[in-house]
Order: sequence, then structure tokens, then C-alpha cells
Amino acid sequence: MTAVRAAAAGVVLLLATACTAPEPPRGQAGTPGGTVCARPRNAPEPEKATTIDVVEQAYFCILGNYYGGATMDARSLLIAGFAALTRELDREGRDLPGATMPALTGDRKADWAAFETVYRRIVAQIPDLGDRPAVVTLEAMVASLGDNHARWAHDVKRHPDHYDGDGYGLGLAASVHDAQVNGEPGTARPPLFVTAVEGGAARAAGLRPGDVIESINGSVPFHDGKATAVIAALYPRYPQARPVRLRLLRQSTGRRWSVTLRPGLYQRDLTTLRAVRSELLDGDVAYVRLRGFSSDAANRVFTAVSRLRAGRTLSGVVLDLRGNGGGSPVEAIRLVSAFAHGKVTGHLCTVRGVCEAMRTDDTVELIGLPLVVLTDRGCASACEHFTSAIKDLGAGRLVGTRTAGVISGPAQPYLLADNTLLSFPARHHLGPDREVIDRIGVPPDHHVPPTPEDAADGRDPALAKALTLLRK
Repeated sequence: MTAVRAAAAGVVLLLATACTAPEPPRGQAGTPGGTVCARPRNAPEPEKATTIDVVEQAYFCILGNYYGGATMDARSLLIAGFAALTRELDREGRDLPGATMPALTGDRKADWAAFETVYRRIVAQIPDLGDRPAVVTLEAMVASLGDNHARWAHDVKRHPDHYDGDGYGLGLAASVHDAQVNGEPGTARPPLFVTAVEGGAARAAGLRPGDVIESINGSVPFHDGKATAVIAALYPRYPQARPVRLRLLRQSTGRRWSVTLRPGLYQRDLTTLRAVRSELLDGDVAYVRLRGFSSDAANRVFTAVSRLRAGRTLSGVVLDLRGNGGGSPVEAIRLVSAFAHGKVTGHLCTVRGVCEAMRTDDTVELIGLPLVVLTDRGCASACEHFTSAIKDLGAGRLVGTRTAGVISGPAQPYLLADNTLLSFPARHHLGPDREVIDRIGVPPDHHVPPTPEDAADGRDPALAKALTLLRK
């Protein structure tokens, strides 16, 4: 799974990119009013307006079920929510003299009661803003967790992921991945350049891989070598997206020009739509690209390798996980199990340090071939579970760049009273050696970063390095 910008996430995106743990939640936490936050049994019904009662439900749901809920200072949630509420008032030109944070004592229930009293008094004076005050309050509470697997999915009915086969956005991929923008932007390094043109506005405007993006909406993407928030505009979220103006440099010709791209739905290429793509390289190397850990990802990889192996002797497997945003941790474990048996693939730990080891599924048949895995900053969540296990267990070698560092823990979804989904981890992930991977990522054994020149010329130095390693 994809970071905390939950306002843009739909149910489909949530289930596709956020790891979903197979174990049941620790408990069902209820609010003082008796409304429980429950695991959804079916697809949510149409959304209703978000109210302060929904915010209350989410508040106690977090405290009762979130990884750090038992030990956290609940005042941090209320302060973040109230700060967002006052910013919304100011943005709307409706700031009120009585919009002052109530005194908090550290008593979770008493503090909520004080917060709710002031909140209701404020929103009673601005009824024309509808449920916007509650929405920004809840968004801010979830964001304050600082957890890349915590999100609140709403506005689902308008999310473009419901258009089968279509993508939404500018129609391009860049050297700074979506996972970095929303998870760990500090990991990004200049220059910013186009790595792929998938369709839509980018294709219509004639952009090409290797084009360097010098500015976005008039602002530079990097300042003093550090990524700026403007890069997020490359990955617009429906329905709030606005046109994006890019200043570009094509290094091969020296041409500089500006173009305005309007986000929208576009038809993805067939190669982009395929969850697994495979081919035979150099006559004896199985190359398999896996774009996400869907519910059948491991079997698809096994089938691809088996087909390429039929009638020939293979010298190795290259598994390309670049841009793989994650998915099912069960599938990650099954895929590891094709290269190692009798091993620990990672740990799930409570905030108090009680950990459960995740182990290989030794019913999976070993492939028995040397493995090289291609990684980059787009490899996140379950992808990092897989790559950390392969590296720590010595089951293969990693080539490319460090992974995203977006793997706090498998997310559990909870249904709120407005028929939206709140999700977060009950336990946090550690690697096989109990190392922290979240916010750090998995380093490659061979660092081969992409360059604009390689993208422009269609070269893939990471893949070339992988093939060289399999020849040694």
C-alpha cells in the first residue's frame, strides 16, 4: 500500500496499496456513546455527511486499536484536529472569537468532552460550511499520527479508481515516486525527471522519458538539494486537482519550454495494466516484473518463471520490483518462500515490544535459481517486506536504489458511522533481524541510480548490472 494523504484515497486504492494484516484486531473500541469502530464485513454503503459524532468514533477507535494508541498522549490528536479547524475558519474568512482550544488535562474522555463542547459551539455559528469542519478535523487527527499506513478514505464515490482500466493524473511517472512524496520526501534526490509517459496530458504534450522538470507551477522541485512540497503536484488527487505548469529541459537538444498539463482520466497502456510481465533475456534469464502484491501475485510469478523455464535451462531470475507499491504481506511471504525455507521473513511488534515472527511458507516449492531483485524508491510496504527478507536471508541480491521506507505495519480497516473507512496498523513491522525499515528503507547490494540520460536513451543500467551478476 501508498502515506497519510487519506482525503484523496478511495477504498480500491486503500486495499491495493496498504498492507492488510491477516490477523484479527486487538479489540473493538467503543466511544462513550456506545458506537463501536468495527471491521467492515461488506463494501461500505454510500457515504453520509461526516459529523462530530464520527470524529468522536474515530478518536476512540485510534486510542483503542492503533499501534501506539495505548501509550500515546491523546491530547496530540485533539490539538491537531482543533488547529486544522481554526485554519479552515481562517481560510474561509470566518474566524470566530470563541474558537479557542479548551484546557486539556490528559484524561481521554474528559478531554474529548471539552473538545466536543467547544466544537459544537463553533460549528453552530457556521452551518453553511456543511461537514467541512468535521472533515478537516478528522483528516488532521489521522495525519498527526505520522504513520504512512494510517489513512482515512472518504469521497470514495468520486474516486477515479472506480473506472476500470483508466488512470488518473498527468499521465507521467517521475524519478521521485508517489510513495516518496506522500511518505518520505526527504529521500528524494535531484534532478527531477520524467521516467515514463503513460498517456493522458503528458503524451498529448509530447513529453519524453529523460525530460528534466526544472519547475512546477513556478517553483523549483529542489532547494539546497532537498525536495520541496511542489513535487506533489505531479501526482494529483481527484477531485481537487488543478492544471499543473511545468518548465522542462530536454538535455539531448538543449530545448527549454513550458507546458500546462490538465489532470484527467486516461487509458493506461496494456503494459502498465499488467500486474505481471515476463520475458526471456539473453536466452536463459527469466525476467519478471511485478507491479504490486495482489492476492495472487506469488502464483503469477511462479507461473511466469515456469513458462520461461519450459524446455530450457535457466541461469537465474531477475525480479523487477521498481515502482511496486506493496499490497498483501501474505503474498510477500509466499514469494520469499520460493527462494528460502525455514526462515523468519520479518516481525510484527506491539508498542510494548512484544513481537510475533512471520515465517516462510515451506509448502511453496523452491525455484532453485539465483535471484537478483531490482529496487527503487517506489518499492514500498509489502515490497519492502519481501526485499528486506531476501537481503537478510542471503536469498538474492538487490540492485538499484534504496526502497521507500514506507512500511510502518499492516493496516487494519475500520468502518465509521458515515460509511467511510479509517485504517491503521495495530502492530509495526521489523525486518528479519528485527531492524527498523520504516522511514529508512532497504539498501541495495549494488547501488545503480537512474539518470535522465539513461531514461532518454532507453537504457536500463540496473537491469544490465543484474544480468552481469547472474553471469559471474
